[in-house]
Amino acid sequence: MVMDRQFGFSDQELKRYKDEGFVVRQGVFTDEEIHGFHLGVEEAIETALQLARQGKSYTLDGKSFVDFAEYTIQFEHTPESKDLRVIEPVHSLAENLAVLLSEQRLLQPMQSILGCSALALWTNKLNCKGPGGSAFDWHQDSPYWVHDSGHVDLLPNVMISFDSFDRENGCLRAIVGSHKAGCLPGRVDGSQLGGFYTDSKVIDLADEVLFEVCPGSLIFFDPHLIHGSGENKSSNSRRAMILTFQPAGHPSLKSGETINCPLPG
Repeated sequence: MVMDRQFGFSDQELKRYKDEGFVVRQGVFTDEEIHGFHLGVEEAIETALQLARQGKSYTLDGKSFVDFAEYTIQFEHTPESKDLRVIEPVHSLAENLAVLLSEQRLLQPMQSILGCSALALWTNKLNCKGPGGSAFDWHQDSPYWVHDSGHVDLLPNVMISFDSFDRENGCLRAIVGSHKAGCLPGRVDGSQLGGFYTDSKVIDLADEVLFEVCPGSLIFFDPHLIHGSGENKSSNSRRAMILTFQPAGHPSLKSGETINCPLPG
């Protein structure tokens, strides 16, 4: 781990995060580190597929999910697909991903955002998004979490790009400044998951920004920020891991265990 310098936000970055709802740091990790993350992704996917064979399968709006212990595994939306879409949580399925829970290049900026001296993990997930991988429609994270956390405003995210992100492969996109409105209404369309997607009436696409970044980049974003991503229309994977932190001492979303994260004294 890199520990010989400070990685917290500058005053300018913190202002940008508060004003726009996100901060991007390009190319934070080296090629060697990215290779290790790729190995971790492969290991996590292989293990998740094994767990899925033992878990409880169900569908929501025609989409396939499996629950096993604290893990939720989502499959791609095509009928009978065996391709994984999301694994949550993922850190415990591969040591090369678990190291990110103590990575100061993630934790110290989170410390800046939250303004606290100690942090804990809320959740984390792997977005697999292989070739043909489906889009994530416009949503906020806060409506997913508001019933499980009494401090949903204090759950900032960081996405790590394990591959290049661009429009063609379905990069992350967001509505600039949308976090300032807090937790917004969801769709009322009669579907099972509609309430978790942001009502299109409150989305101004004139404020859309695409995060086209190189591998090993970090995108920090607010839990109320409206965001999504497109379909992967390329022939390459667009893999990413999202980690969400909170002030120390609170339990994590899926396991209920408190996972405090180490910071320098």
